[in-house]
Amino acid sequence: MQRSFAFFYTSFLGVVLGVNFPNNINIGGLFPSDSHEHAAFRFAMFHHKDIPKLQPQVDMVDINNSFAMTYAFCSQFSKGVYAIIGLYDKKTVNMLMSFCGALHVCFVTPSFPIETSNQFVMQLRPELQDALVSVIDHYKWTRFVYIYDAEAGLTVLQKVLDTAAEMNWQVTSVNVETTTEDGYRKLFQDLDKKKERQIVLDCELDRLNAILNLIISLGKHVKSYHYIFANLGFMDIDLNQFKHGGANVTGFQVMNYTDRNVNRIMQQWLEFDSREHPREPRKRLKYTGALTFDGVRVMSEAFQNLRKQRIDISRRGNAGDCLANPPAPWGQGIDIQRALQQVRIEGMTGNIQFNEKGHRTNYTIHVMELAPIGAKRVGYWTEDDKFVSTETDSHAGNESTGLQNRTYIVTTILEAPYVMLKKNHEQYEGNEKYEGYCVELAAEIAKHVRYKYRLEIVPDGKYGARDLDSKVWNGMVGELVYGRADVAVAPLTITLVREEVIDFSKPFMSLGISIMIKKPQKSKPGVFSFLDPLAYEIWMCIVFAYIGVSVVLFLVSRFSPYEWHCEEFEEGQDQQQQQQQSQEQQTNEFGIFNSLWFSLGAFMQQGCDISPRSLSGRIVGGVWWFFTLIIISSYTANLAAFLTVERMVSPIESAEDLAKQTDIAYGTLDSGSTKEFFRRSKIAVYEKMWSYMKSAEPTVFAKTTPDGVARVRKSKGKFAFLLESTMNEYIEQRKPCDTLKVGGNLDSKGYGVATPKGSALGWVE
Repeated sequence: MQRSFAFFYTSFLGVVLGVNFPNNINIGGLFPSDSHEHAAFRFAMFHHKDIPKLQPQVDMVDINNSFAMTYAFCSQFSKGVYAIIGLYDKKTVNMLMSFCGALHVCFVTPSFPIETSNQFVMQLRPELQDALVSVIDHYKWTRFVYIYDAEAGLTVLQKVLDTAAEMNWQVTSVNVETTTEDGYRKLFQDLDKKKERQIVLDCELDRLNAILNLIISLGKHVKSYHYIFANLGFMDIDLNQFKHGGANVTGFQVMNYTDRNVNRIMQQWLEFDSREHPREPRKRLKYTGALTFDGVRVMSEAFQNLRKQRIDISRRGNAGDCLANPPAPWGQGIDIQRALQQVRIEGMTGNIQFNEKGHRTNYTIHVMELAPIGAKRVGYWTEDDKFVSTETDSHAGNESTGLQNRTYIVTTILEAPYVMLKKNHEQYEGNEKYEGYCVELAAEIAKHVRYKYRLEIVPDGKYGARDLDSKVWNGMVGELVYGRADVAVAPLTITLVREEVIDFSKPFMSLGISIMIKKPQKSKPGVFSFLDPLAYEIWMCIVFAYIGVSVVLFLVSRFSPYEWHCEEFEEGQDQQQQQQQSQEQQTNEFGIFNSLWFSLGAFMQQGCDISPRSLSGRIVGGVWWFFTLIIISSYTANLAAFLTVERMVSPIESAEDLAKQTDIAYGTLDSGSTKEFFRRSKIAVYEKMWSYMKSAEPTVFAKTTPDGVARVRKSKGKFAFLLESTMNEYIEQRKPCDTLKVGGNLDSKGYGVATPKGSALGWVE
């Protein structure tokens, strides 16, 4: 019965309000595949219950492709749609403007607004440039950087530059349309060097979120920075990690979440999204989706008004060819344009009203700031009142709050002897549980600066390094970069990479990278230990000297007549016989064997039964005696020590020795400055060592210093650990005294106290 009554009632209204007005209105849609705006369009059509009924004719199209957009537009025009809602970009906007103006087809869009006199394009998105200029002027900025993508930022940028010329602002504009991740990284590093800390980001949400993630990884979201996001969806941006850094963040919001109707529709959207994607987490409605939702309501309101005014907009026969020359405009298009322009409704994005150019007018933009608890409204902007601040506390009051009025978080790491738990630490609470060098240093700093603090051990037990894939900092550096701690008092090495994201004090301790090995076993004297006092080369020289002196003595004796003599004769021989025998039996005692015997006897300090008679032979013998005196004295002095003292023989003595061999593995602490030193080094030896370490299996990187030391002790001399010299020397002198520092330091650096970039504590002397 109720259904019959509704049918007759609807029929009666149709007769009264307009016989020729269609009950179903075909509207076109041009959206990218799987876009948020298309989902919002389906959501709006799902909730559309008014008469006349809107019938969607949607084409999924690449809005960057002019040919695809032309084909889709002409296809919908030929189907007889009354109006089209959809998106465009910089490559297709001119084409759409041309078709809409020539064919009198209205195009309702949530895309970025552009300057045009085409009355058939209804731009749902409010213009932001005047609000942005007012906020910049409110913050008294006179020098800042404007980062934009060319798709939507040129119109706003032009307004900012015109205002800058009038007010003597120094504006540096940067186009990031084609910038890569490395380009962004270099850009922010250059801005940091130039002390540019006030930045406007005019980008769409996807690009903006990517830039913000990079800003967080670089540590550029700390207290000294101020960012203004030049879009209308401040609540759509993921700022969970950003809010802990301390940077000032300002943005704009076109949706008023305090409005009951907005909250009701948002709840309905979440339910709709759950039904559409039951296996995916629910996504909140973004401001571009809200604009699309309002666009459907605007079209519905316009056609209802046309129906009430009994205006015939029926399309009869063939709709015509959109590519005809000359074009044939649709006669009723101007009526629909006027109806759309005259719409006055209150939508999700506030008051919706259009001027004669199809732009939004009489709208309100909410100005938001990021607070520790989340986003908060600090003001609003209207065309009549401009920027109106609603914030009661001033920033100056917050900044001037004394250091004594809060408890600062001091992050540190358990590393003996710097920070250690007391033996009976269960009986203590807070800072009293810890002892060590850095614990006392933190107490002295707090006493000097006069602030309250609480020691907290870094959860992941790491010093701090940036992940190569995610670009996220871990360890104590990450605690400072992401705002979870205020100071780091620990054996934290000052490095160039860390100084890009945090501030360091002057070094409180100097050190360098050193090599730790297991202390070698002491060697006992062997059979040939008597050779140890002199080197192998010295022994060889002695042997050659011995042979050489013997040969020289032999030759000298041969040439000298004083070394030749006759044998003694028996009694009873006459004189003639004696002369004849003397000529036949003259002899020389220094033959080659006697010469060797003479030299050996002199060397062994035993003497000999022969000695040279000639002057030249005695000179050679004297030089040899003096040489042997020095050698034997030196040998005797060292022999006793070498035979009585057990010596340790180290398998390596330097980094070069490590790099040349493969028998002994070596590694560093993971996520520390030592690992970063080898990774970035350009010295051939260290590059070779890094190449080995990063490819070694199993891994040679220790999670903590005690893990690395334990591996050295258990490896039986087959593992060397590279760590800071101070820690190496400390462990070497502690029981069980089974480690050894070998060689000199590989570099020179220092430990420093770290604070976030721009922290007030960093300026306290």
